[in-house]
Amino acid sequence: MPKTPRLTRSFFNRSVHEVAPDLIGATLLFNGVGGLIVELEAYHHTDPAAHSYVGPTERNRVMFGPPGFAYVYRSYGIHWCLNFVCEENGSASAVLLRALAPTAGLATMRKRRGVTDARQLCSGPGKICEALGITRKHNGFALDRPPFEIRARESEPEIVRGVRIGISKAVEKPWRYGLKGSPFLSKPFRP
Repeated sequence: MPKTPRLTRSFFNRSVHEVAPDLIGATLLFNGVGGLIVELEAYHHTDPAAHSYVGPTERNRVMFGPPGFAYVYRSYGIHWCLNFVCEENGSASAVLLRALAPTAGLATMRKRRGVTDARQLCSGPGKICEALGITRKHNGFALDRPPFEIRARESEPEIVRGVRIGISKAVEKPWRYGLKGSPFLSKPFRP
C-alpha cells in the first residue's frame, strides 16, 4: 500500500481535464480491493456523450455535484460503471474509470470475476466494478471515506491521450487518458 496522501473531495473540484490525467497512477481501493488507475475518460457537461448533457435525471443527479462523489450507473443493462464527479457544484462533469492494474485483493477479484489472468481482472469499466464489488447502491458515496480510499500517485507517470471508446457522440474528442505501456489497459491507444 502506498504511503502517499489520501485524495480528498477538494481534489475533484477542478476541471475534468486536470483531474483525469492527475489520477493516472493513483491508487483506488474499495473495501481494501483495487489497484493503480491506468486508464480513464473525461466527460464534461457540454459534451453530448456525457450523461448530464440532457440535464438532471434520477439516474444522473449525483453528477450535478458536489464534486468528490461516486456516480455509478448501469451500462447496456449489464455492467456497473464507476465515475468520479468533478468540477464545481452544478457542473455535472465526471471521469469514468476504464482500467486498473490490480495490486490489492487479487484473490477476491479473481473469485468475483471468474478469471485468473490479472490483465483480465480490471481491464474495462464493467470489469472494475465487478472485481471491486461496486454496484448502484454505492452511487453517491463520498470518494474520501470508506469504503473508498484513493491515494495520490507516487511519481509522475508518462501519460498517453486518445479518443474515447464505446461511444457514438463526440467520438473525436481526445479525452481518454492512459498510463503509457500498461498491459492492463482496456484497449491499446492508437498512434
